[in-house]
Amino acid sequence: MNISIGLLSTKTGVKVPTIRFYEQIGLLPAPPRTEGNQRRYTESEVDRLNFIRNARELGFEVEDIRELLGMAAEPQASCHQADSIAMNHLRDVDQRIARLQALREELSRMIEQCGHGHICDCRIISVLAHPHRT
Repeated sequence: MNISIGLLSTKTGVKVPTIRFYEQIGLLPAPPRTEGNQRRYTESEVDRLNFIRNARELGFEVEDIRELLGMAAEPQASCHQADSIAMNHLRDVDQRIARLQALREELSRMIEQCGHGHICDCRIISVLAHPHRT
């Protein structure tokens, strides 16, 4: 298979500018070019780009993806480092969830305490203006 960047984009669901960006930062190797200077990709790049897209959808950072790609190239190596990367990412996700839950609770409290009267008595406006005076 020898496909254009447009077809690669279609096959993977990754936009062309994003593919170019991944090439610039070294996540995707620069492909060979035709005499007309068009990029040409193989099934290997399709697989690699799908890997990158899936990892990004799960929220992995670029450097983690770079490491994971390196590990994927050594199938017989221990997956200890991949486990470690995933555990660190899970810990970050749990922390974000906790912050979002706290945010939800505060917003709910603000709404519940609102008297639905006038702005001068509005608990929502008051908390936003003076967050430490609860």
